[in-house]
Amino acid sequence: MRHLPVRALVPALAVVVLAALAVGTAAARTHRPATNAATLSVTATDFRFKIIPSAGLRAGQTATFVVKNRGGEAHDFKIAGKKTKVLLPGQSARLNVKFTRAGKYQYFCTVGRHYQLGMKGTYTVRAAQ
Repeated sequence: MRHLPVRALVPALAVVVLAALAVGTAAARTHRPATNAATLSVTATDFRFKIIPSAGLRAGQTATFVVKNRGGEAHDFKIAGKKTKVLLPGQSARLNVKFTRAGKYQYFCTVGRHYQLGMKGTYTVRAAQ
């Protein structure tokens, strides 16, 4: 059996190492966690909403609105055709909404005259990147 000199093995070993690095880098790119979901905090008080973050959603994302009623009245939260149950003071609810298009989406409280008293706003969803 003939032995190859170490100098002859170095180029072959370098090719194997570079190929392994390329495969590892490609695998890392394909297994990145999805960024299609966002959680937004909604605070309902008498008679307004505060949403954090107030911007940043993009078309194609699913938003989970975590709504907390910190007011003294019952409130709900409606956006993009979906709404929470009526929340008594201190109660919370989660609302999942998939925004398929960019645009302005009005949100509001449907309880009594709360909308007319100012419990409304507009959330802007930007175009997908």
